[in-house]
Amino acid sequence: MLRAERLTKRYRGIPVVDQVTFEVKPGEVVGYLGPNGSGKSTTVKMLTTLLEPSHGQILFNGQPIQVDLNGYKKRLGYVPEESHLYPYLTGTEYLQLVGRLRSIPERLLNEKIDAFLRLFSLHPYRHSAISAYSNGMRRKILISAALLHNPDVVIFDEPDSGLDIGSGLVLRSLVQTLAEESKIVLYCSHLLDVVEKLCSTVVILYRGRVVANDSIDHLRTLMRRPSLEEVFTELVHQEDANHVARDIVDVMKY
Repeated sequence: MLRAERLTKRYRGIPVVDQVTFEVKPGEVVGYLGPNGSGKSTTVKMLTTLLEPSHGQILFNGQPIQVDLNGYKKRLGYVPEESHLYPYLTGTEYLQLVGRLRSIPERLLNEKIDAFLRLFSLHPYRHSAISAYSNGMRRKILISAALLHNPDVVIFDEPDSGLDIGSGLVLRSLVQTLAEESKIVLYCSHLLDVVEKLCSTVVILYRGRVVANDSIDHLRTLMRRPSLEEVFTELVHQEDANHVARDIVDVMKY
């Protein structure tokens, strides 16, 4: 189990993530939602050890990750929001680099890379520089890199970005299959319809604080709203989209 416990991050004394507590169990896909600037990415960076919390702790299987930080990192797979890759490497070379850093035996690594590239329809481009890849192709490389070492914890941060419809459907089936394999999956996305289909539980963040941590069904019933989108809009005080759109058009006509 992965647990964030009173997780807090401050910059110059100002909390951007404030006393955040939630957990993700094996076999569960938890959606992590919030408007821009709510602290989602900061939380993810703390969970992936890229940032040190100002307060609170992260527990993996009941103990703080600092007890065995390297062991935790070995069991973690992370698909970041930004597709920052070495542009002069080929897709194969990048995955070889990642696999070697993960100490995957060379023969097994090459077999895995070949299989991933074929399954993600990237095999014809395996010798092309990543600089020539589309954004969707880069996302597939990042997903492959995150899964190469068979992690127990998988954190997706806006993984749908740049994917076409077919690849998006594969990703969603992949996330569900990872949960069926008893993986711990945290799924951060702005696509509420996707989250509603994939996740049984959602954590909603607003201005750095958790405003909801519950099953989607219970939230819909509790708030008497037919969809996760309407629940989200009410909880984070989003402006009425139709009203804003009308105002934009009115300004356009000045």
